[in-house]
Amino acid sequence: MASPLQKRKLMGDINVVPYIDVMLVLLIIFMVTAPLLTQGVQVELPKAGAEPITDLPDTPPLVLSVDRDGNLFINFGDGQDSPASADEIVRRASILINEHPNIPVLVKGDRAVPYGNVVGAMVLLQRAGAAKVGFVTDPLDTYPIPE
Repeated sequence: MASPLQKRKLMGDINVVPYIDVMLVLLIIFMVTAPLLTQGVQVELPKAGAEPITDLPDTPPLVLSVDRDGNLFINFGDGQDSPASADEIVRRASILINEHPNIPVLVKGDRAVPYGNVVGAMVLLQRAGAAKVGFVTDPLDTYPIPE
């Protein structure tokens, strides 16, 4: 007589149904969070009639944003969505500029922020080693004309 263990046949297939469920949940999570990651800091840019820069290198530029309240945000390092101190801006920017000396460095200042705050942001970038600093603006034809 055969024992009960010998009668049971081992199943060699992997049950993939739980893995499919987990993958679908992860897919939904990533689909919902992906658009939130690319939005960045909300800044209402000033309007200018400047020509767009066409000779940018392949590396993405270093962008220092100044929001309506004068908070500084840098698009490099941890905590890109939270305001950074002046020392933190200089530290992060100098790391990136030392690694990539020809990286474009841009300031994106809100239209409502005082001019002194934007100049202060530019000074921080120069202190970090940026030789040239550009400003991000919207095209002039989108400027609301008062009536």
